[in-house]
Amino acid sequence: MASSIRRRRPLLTLAGLMLAAVALPAAAQASVGLELDGGWQFRQADSSDQHGKDPRARAWRAASVPGTVHTDLLALGAIPDPYTGMAEGGLQWIGLADWEYRRTFDVTSERLDDARSDLVFEGLDTFAGVYLNGEKLLEADNFHRTWRVPVQGRLKAQGNELRVVLHSPIRRVLPQVLAMPHKIAGNYPSPWGDEPKHAMTGNFVRKPGYHYGWDWGPRYVTAGIWKPVRLESWDAVRIDDMQLRQDSVTAKLANVQARIAIDVARAGRYALRLWQIAPDGTRTQAAEQAFDAKPGQRTLEAALRIANPRRWYPAGYGAQPLYRFDAQIVGDGEILAQASERTGLRSVELRRDQDANGQGFGFVINGVPVFAKGANSIPFDMFPARTSDAQIRRILTAARDANMNMLRVWGGGHYERDAFYAIADELGLMIWQDFMFGGGMQPAYEPAFRASVVAEARDQVRRLRDHPSIVLWCGNNEEEIAWKNWGQGKQLIEADPDFARRVWDGYVQLFGRDLRKVVAQEAGGIAYWASSPSNDLAEQANTPEAGDMHYWSVWVEKQPVEEYINVTPRFMSEFGLQAWPSLRTVRDYAGDAPLAVDSAVVVAHQKFLAGKGNERILDYIRMQYGDRSLQEARDFDDFVYLSQVMQAEGIELAALHHRASRPVTMGSLYWQLNDVWPGASWSGIDWYGRPKALQFHARRFFAPVAVAALRKDGKTTVSLLSDRTQATRGELRMRIFDLDGRLLRERRTPVDLPALTATAVLQQGDAELLGDADPRRTVAVFDLTVAGEPASRDVVYFAAAKDIAWPDPQLQTALRREPAPAQAGDDHYRLDLSAKAFARAVWIDFGELDAALQDNALSLVPGETVSLRVDASASLADLRKALRVRSLADTLSRDQ
Repeated sequence: MASSIRRRRPLLTLAGLMLAAVALPAAAQASVGLELDGGWQFRQADSSDQHGKDPRARAWRAASVPGTVHTDLLALGAIPDPYTGMAEGGLQWIGLADWEYRRTFDVTSERLDDARSDLVFEGLDTFAGVYLNGEKLLEADNFHRTWRVPVQGRLKAQGNELRVVLHSPIRRVLPQVLAMPHKIAGNYPSPWGDEPKHAMTGNFVRKPGYHYGWDWGPRYVTAGIWKPVRLESWDAVRIDDMQLRQDSVTAKLANVQARIAIDVARAGRYALRLWQIAPDGTRTQAAEQAFDAKPGQRTLEAALRIANPRRWYPAGYGAQPLYRFDAQIVGDGEILAQASERTGLRSVELRRDQDANGQGFGFVINGVPVFAKGANSIPFDMFPARTSDAQIRRILTAARDANMNMLRVWGGGHYERDAFYAIADELGLMIWQDFMFGGGMQPAYEPAFRASVVAEARDQVRRLRDHPSIVLWCGNNEEEIAWKNWGQGKQLIEADPDFARRVWDGYVQLFGRDLRKVVAQEAGGIAYWASSPSNDLAEQANTPEAGDMHYWSVWVEKQPVEEYINVTPRFMSEFGLQAWPSLRTVRDYAGDAPLAVDSAVVVAHQKFLAGKGNERILDYIRMQYGDRSLQEARDFDDFVYLSQVMQAEGIELAALHHRASRPVTMGSLYWQLNDVWPGASWSGIDWYGRPKALQFHARRFFAPVAVAALRKDGKTTVSLLSDRTQATRGELRMRIFDLDGRLLRERRTPVDLPALTATAVLQQGDAELLGDADPRRTVAVFDLTVAGEPASRDVVYFAAAKDIAWPDPQLQTALRREPAPAQAGDDHYRLDLSAKAFARAVWIDFGELDAALQDNALSLVPGETVSLRVDASASLADLRKALRVRSLADTLSRDQ
């Protein structure tokens, strides 16, 4: 969590009605919270009789809050697991139904006497009527907002009934959309008939776009109370918000303005005390001031000067020390309210200098230009309430361990929970934070819609602004480019020019002015960017010369992966290739069903091109590895393996090109890090947390010190990449091998690596590298060694994989137990792996056993032995029995 008491929560939120540790006079009691997450029931509402599919949904049954209707029905046994088999189509009735939740609670006499009481809903999904004791309190309409409702005078001592009626967002909005003579563009039409394909409703609702289906996830239009609910009561004063605005941070001094927003229930004389807890745990009083307050809201400010601050840096550039600040409101010698916030001290700049190549786009942290390395993050589950903090930590730690330093939180999902950002703070992962707009176009021409979005944005920026990891707020994902470049604007202009003008003017108002203003007012100096990709509303968007780029000519337009190195952006914020997760993951949802590229259960979990995405994967496998690489119905395991090899090698080519183009290019974020369910996608880590080949490649191509050997038009350019802030020295070793293992040529060269640079040190044509060697049987291997850094390798192939006669590498393995434990509950093993001939794309697999490998998806030179750590709870005998090792030769040479 970002603080011991989450911002916008009561100063002391406890389980049940408990008083503060300090006994207070009756007239000056501390704010207390009654958590209302347990004891709920749900049922399908009478208003949606025609959509019911199971009688168990009609009676009141136990529910989980936070949660969703889907997960409650699953717990009840009323529906199958939404992720297994082909359940999706049969569950669309849930999104068309209305649902009702209820619970009762008691309130002590002390709380009834408090001057103020609020019901607080952190998240309602989405159109929700809230009733207390039969009286309607609230009509909510925004998934992303926090709702606070005063209820003093409406409570009773026993048997308060809280009821929430959730209306189908599809049925609520569809009449409005159908009535429009000309529609604004949506995202993905439903294949299930729950709404017409020509009248998509998702863009009209402030609800996660991915709930309506995306090209990597299913369509589950959820409803529920998806975040905690509580009753807050206070009789004197409550801390509503605490901001630590970093006005300036240098190595010598940090000037921080603490801003504490309070809600005063009773007039009186109070004092603010502010405590600072340094990263080493040292606690000092930073400020104290007395003030008189009348009932109402006000903001207190205290200027803090921190000498020689320990500054926060992104991963790979320095440490991540975190300071904590505790605020207390005191009256008559008693603590009446308190809150805590944690932050890291750093300066952040989005630098956009003009240069010979156009206008730059790069992040500067504490004066250091940082090359952003990472991926796009999507929600961790279709049903966000069931995502655990431990799951988030595993995925983000895997990102950091792959040498990433930035994640882009994509705009078609939801703002992540506090734990996500707190973990990013700890790991040094910079966060590019989209506002939650995933594509298409919104009805921003409607003032009420814009007002709701502005309230949402203010809620979220205030909640998240003290996290040092957040370095950018971005208006939306791909809406500007869709309007300008994909024909959406042109089509609407031709159909109805006046309406089209209103739509675009509304867009500019919301994303060019309204959200920019919220960020300027609330975010403490963090930059705002109107859309991704864009040049911040300049006439042209998604160009290599300025702003950020999404590059999808490779994949969407079926261009070969070699095209990646023909585009040199200022910042690449999206690019990607799809791959299937492991066969074990597929079996987890498919059971014993037959597996083939076109089998029904496989197609059901392939969302690209409405289920036809496997044809695109096959296109890319054939481009790289040839027709002989795969007979579609022969071996699904081959298809999975080759899809992962294709994805990993293609993304590596692009990422190394981006890094080698520094400082013209200053960021490379591939699509995507994680998954919402088990299926085909662009992720490097599947829904179960199992890494694909891409995840292992990323650790190598994002290494702080690396070598990139990029071949284009018969010439190879070797560049040395360094993200280190100090110059280093090392050795570059070049070896030319034939595939059978004969070393043809070798050269070792001492090299200097200046700080924060990409340095081209060698450029040679094929003839210079190969001599008389056969390009179809020869590879060039470049190894960079620098003291204190992991060794880096890049391999140049002089022919496409499909044109090479791959010899059997004769892989040899030896697995043994090591005495030192890897971690609690696991044993520690060592796997030695060697090859007699060149081995490309070596994949190590333990079948159904859980085993964490230090490395995988390797290429081995002849005679080389690699020793890898393996962590597993299985026995040595079981691991040896399950172990399987394969290389590209096992598939490509099979039919030769």
